[in-house]
This record gives sequence, structure tokens and C-alpha cells, in this order.
Amino acid sequence: MDKIQKSNRAARGTVTCDNTTLHLLKANDFVATSIRNRMAEQNILLINITSSAGSGKTTLLQETVRRLKDRVKLKILVGDIETERDADRLREVGGDALQIVTGGICHREAQMVWQAMESLDLAGVELLIVENVGNLVCPASFDLGEDYRVTLIATTEGDDKPKKYPRMFLTSELMLISKVDLLPYLPFSVEAVTRDARDINPDIGVLELSTVQGTGVEAWCDWLMEKVAAKRGVANGARVV
Repeated sequence: MDKIQKSNRAARGTVTCDNTTLHLLKANDFVATSIRNRMAEQNILLINITSSAGSGKTTLLQETVRRLKDRVKLKILVGDIETERDADRLREVGGDALQIVTGGICHREAQMVWQAMESLDLAGVELLIVENVGNLVCPASFDLGEDYRVTLIATTEGDDKPKKYPRMFLTSELMLISKVDLLPYLPFSVEAVTRDARDINPDIGVLELSTVQGTGVEAWCDWLMEKVAAKRGVANGARVV
């Protein structure tokens, strides 16, 4: 089911936290709500892309930029513990990317996104993508004000990840199975990973991808454009009323 506007994402799973962590998450949710409201006011679709390190997020985003840069105005916020290498890779293919170096923090927080947005010219932007730090644990607990959370799982990781890291898949709207060109060489079952993910989250969508062969990339871009169009429709409907 499509969810253009989200409430507190923390309510979608059960987490045991100490008081300090609960305070941090509450503060994060306050900023995330502010981001979500701003995105609604400016009619910008915000996508949060998560995964383990090395799953192919940046390579997928390079292909996304190549295919969509003339169809929609998009910007990308890249999160890494150190270096600007991923942002540089996106700029090389014509992407408008801003690197956020977390300095050792293993996830993106809403405050980081808010501060980065203050440095961006968002006039006319319809799609803002956040590339999160490669990690299936911490990013699952932090709402960034996104409309949709998308999680990549690479065939090289093994097909047992949804049950090992259930909160990430519980809080995602779409699972992208990346590097499917390697399936003939790996003990990875698309059926098993899909079944496990849907045991946790029956509404999660699934797409198979290979950026090397181009498999599924157009379907991914179509999914993004459908969500952009839906956001436009909501905005246009609101103006008509």
C-alpha cells in the first residue's frame, strides 16, 4: 500500500531502549516531522535508501541519475562515515549530490538531513534521495522524514537477512534484490528472501536488479516516477480544493 505521508516510523516495530536512546529517538522524530512537513509544502518526494555496505546503492544511483536527470529534477544526499567518494561518483554522471560525512556515526539522523537541506537549493526539485550509511541495524530506527524507505539486499550477502534484521524490512516499502546477475554462482534464493521479508512485512514490494546487465533498473526508475507523479497529484488536488 502506498504511503505518501507517514506518522512516527518508530511505531511500526518494537524496540527496547534505555532512557537516553528514547530521548534521542524522540528528538529525531520531532525533526523528521519537520522535514516531512517541508517536503509536503514543497511537493518533494523524499526517498531513504538503506542497505549493508557494498550492496550497490551508489552504482544504482549512478544509473538512476543517467536515466532520470532529463525527466525529473533530483538531488541526492550521500551519507558515509568518511570521504566524498560516493558523491564524486554521482557528480561524474551528472548528479547533483551533497556528501554528508557522519564522522563515525553508523547511520543518518534527521538533524543531519535537515542541516544538509539548508545548504541545498530545493527550488523546483521533485525528488530528493538520501543514500544512508551502509548498515542494516542503526538506520532502521531513525526516521528521516522520508515518504518511502527502500532497502537493498545483495545476492552476495546471503538470503537470511530479513529474519536477522527484521526491523529494517518491517519499516521498508520496497526491497531491491541487487546483483542478480551473480545468482548462478551463489547459494541465494530469491524465493526464500522474498518469503522471509513478506513474513515480516506483507506489504513490502520486491524488485530484482542488476546494474551490470541493466535488469530491473528501468522498473526501479518507473517506480520512482510513479511516486513522483502521485506526489504531484496530491499537491494538485490540494490546490484544486
